Amino acid sequence: MNTTDPKDDLRFYLQNARDALLWKLEGLSEYDVRRPLTPTGTNLLGLVKHAAGVELGYLGDTFGRPSGEHLPWLAEDAGTNADMWATADESREQIVGLYQRAWAHADATIGALALDTVGTVPWWPSGRNEVTLHHAVARVVADTHRHAGHADILRELLDGAVGMNQGNDALPAGDAEWWENHRSLIERAAREAGGDV
Repeated sequence: MNTTDPKDDLRFYLQNARDALLWKLEGLSEYDVRRPLTPTGTNLLGLVKHAAGVELGYLGDTFGRPSGEHLPWLAEDAGTNADMWATADESREQIVGLYQRAWAHADATIGALALDTVGTVPWWPSGRNEVTLHHAVARVVADTHRHAGHADILRELLDGAVGMNQGNDALPAGDAEWWENHRSLIERAAREAGGDV
């Protein structure tokens, strides 16, 4: 990428993370996109739902640009972590559609405002809640990439699919036997280091 506009760099890396996060849902059943795969309940569709709320909050509300989207998981009576999982009546299509609308809204904010524009994060403590658009976009890029990494691990646990996007797994070539040998090598090193030989 060759650009002199920092907004182009920020949008490029943000869109890469968005695409990677959504790609992790492709080809999976409704159960698999929703099922909790960690003790804290982390699941693929919940990560997408959370990312939509993050974009709408940091790159919308923070800059006086509310989206008008109804986010019931932000209501006072919503349960803890309600943004991190999909209820049975929230469809994959609804959540993905919300996320794509959040992209459009966030991209419009990035396009409309200068990077040094100051906004106020409503959920941060008063007196410490002002951020520039540049800071907010960098925060959203980092958060989205973090969750895309979570999604990559979850997807690998589900069916072995890995990678940044279709056609780019960023891994060395190897068949199942090579990967099992590689994993065994790492396991042996861990046991030796831990004194469990």
